[in-house]
Amino acid sequence: MIEVSSASDIGRVRTSNEDSYGVFAPAVYVVADGLGGHAAGEVASRIVVSAVRDMANEGQKIDTATLKTAVLRANQQVLDASAENSSYEGMGSTATVLHVDERAGMAYYAHVGDSRLYLLRHGIFRQVSRDHSYVEELVARGELSEAEAQHHPRKNLLLRAVGIEERLHVDGDSFPLETGDRLLLATDGLTNMVDDDALAALLGGAFAGLAERMVERALAGGGSDNITAIAVAYETP
Repeated sequence: MIEVSSASDIGRVRTSNEDSYGVFAPAVYVVADGLGGHAAGEVASRIVVSAVRDMANEGQKIDTATLKTAVLRANQQVLDASAENSSYEGMGSTATVLHVDERAGMAYYAHVGDSRLYLLRHGIFRQVSRDHSYVEELVARGELSEAEAQHHPRKNLLLRAVGIEERLHVDGDSFPLETGDRLLLATDGLTNMVDDDALAALLGGAFAGLAERMVERALAGGGSDNITAIAVAYETP
């Protein structure tokens, strides 16, 4: 059995919500955080969600490769839209996509940017995806601690995003699920405002209204960006 809770909010500072998200059959979930300012970022993130929806509707077997292909299609669509409309020049988006194959007990994901996929299992909360950001590279090289990264002035500088370059490398993988697993897809408007301990506590609590409670916590923390969350609970019969 799969339960889903999703929510998005403009936040307390921004004048538009450039986040987009989708929950599609069969158990396909996507969050996208638009880049490029006001209207353009919103357009890019909607293109990502639309490409994932189209993939889900095709009725094909969905695995990591399928999800990556959907993100690559979105990449070309964003590039095409930017070329056709000068006001969209430079727009882009993050993309974090998840498919839960309930019958096989498997999770498949594809990822570009700094929106995130998390897993909570047996009380252990971990980030599954890896940010494609400048500070994450510094952390990986041992030049910056995780704590320092949280406050680095170039924290929001992405090294990879949908719609920026023709050649895009999309990360992705798969892993077996266990009953009781909870997964979270989130844009940085949530993860920058709510720390891992608080996210883990929320994700492990009552499921009804979970995404809304996460958004409320981010708003209480300042709500400096658009906020989007999709939580997924997986249980076997």
